[in-house]
Amino acid sequence: MHSMTGYGQGRAESSGRQLTVQIRSVNHRFFDLKLRLPPPWNDAQLEQRVNQRVRGALERGALTLTLHDSSQAIGAVNVNLGLASAYHRALEQLRAQLELVEPVSLTLVASQPGVLSSGESPADSEQLWSELDPALEQALAALREARHREGTALRTDLLQRLGLLRGFVVELRTLAAQAPVEVQRRLTERLEKLLEVPIDPQRLAQEVALLADRADVTEELVRLGVHFDEIARLCDLGEPVGRRLDFLAQELHREFNTIGSKSQRAEVAQRVVAAKAEVERLREQVQNVE
Repeated sequence: MHSMTGYGQGRAESSGRQLTVQIRSVNHRFFDLKLRLPPPWNDAQLEQRVNQRVRGALERGALTLTLHDSSQAIGAVNVNLGLASAYHRALEQLRAQLELVEPVSLTLVASQPGVLSSGESPADSEQLWSELDPALEQALAALREARHREGTALRTDLLQRLGLLRGFVVELRTLAAQAPVEVQRRLTERLEKLLEVPIDPQRLAQEVALLADRADVTEELVRLGVHFDEIARLCDLGEPVGRRLDFLAQELHREFNTIGSKSQRAEVAQRVVAAKAEVERLREQVQNVE
C-alpha cells in the first residue's frame, strides 16, 4: 500500500552542470502534475516525456516537480555584440525616419532576441532528456519509497479500525439474535396494558414474526462481513486501491445506517453510532491511499 503524500529528490551531473529534481506529492482524487522547469528545460517535447515518466510511476496525487540547474545559478551571460550592433543601427535608422528625439537606449538594444543569453544550453531535446533522466529516476524512486513507508503505516491503521468494526458486527449479530424475544416481550407488555381480554397466542406469534422480519438485519451483517474481507484483501494487494477502498467505506456507512433504521433498541443504536464514527475515521485515512 502506498500513500499519496511524500517527497523525493534526485541529482545528476552532466556537461559541468548539476541538476537537482525535487518532487512533492499530496492527496488528490486524480493524477495532477505541475512542472517547474527553467529554460532551456521547459521544452514542450521534454515536458511531455517527463509527464509520461511520472505518470507511469504514480497512479494518483497532486505532484509538483521542480528542476534546479546549477548553471542557471552561476549567472553566466553571453553577449552577441555583432547582433547588438545590427539592432542598434536598425533602431537608429528607424528613429531618424520617425524624427524622434530620444536616443536608442541600451535597455532597448539588450532586450532584443538573441542579444543576451544565459549559459550554454544542451543542443536538443534528446540531449536534455539524457541529462535529466537519471535525476528524475532518483527522485521518483525516493518519492515511491516515502509513499510506501507512509502507506505501510496507513495499512496498519486501517486494519486496526477494521478489527474494531468486526467487533461491533459480532455484538450486533448477538443483539439481532435476541430481537424476536425482545419484540415479543415489548408487544406483550403493550397489549396487556391496552387489552383486558386474554391475548391469542397464535395471533401474537404472527405479529411477532412480522415485526421481527421487518427488524431483521441479517443481510446487512452478511454484507458488512463481505466488505470487511474485501478491505483486508485490498490492503495486501500491492497496487493502487484508494478508489476501491473509498467506495467500500461508503458502503460500510450505508449498511450501518440501514441497521440503525431497522432497529429501535438502544443497545443497537449505541453500537451503530460508534461503528459509523469508526467508519468515518477509516474513510478519512483512505483519502490518503494511492
